[in-house]
Amino acid sequence: MINVLFFGQLKEQLQTGQLSIELPVNDVKALKTALGQRGVLWQECLSGASTLVAINQTIGSDKSTINDGDEVAFFPPVTGG
Repeated sequence: MINVLFFGQLKEQLQTGQLSIELPVNDVKALKTALGQRGVLWQECLSGASTLVAINQTIGSDKSTINDGDEVAFFPPVTGG
């Protein structure tokens, strides 16, 4: 089981903050592809170059490995001051 979290605009656009899924995925790119099967909006939100990902609270990339029990979070760029 993979716990997938969405923050910021992604949470609002996708109308969900969390999903628990069991999918045969081994990296972030495969997870994005699987979630993209939910529709065009999902594809657009997750394929954006500015969408960031963290695995177990560590910034990752499309090539980052995902294991059973991991937490994967997608979020928009963060700015602060």
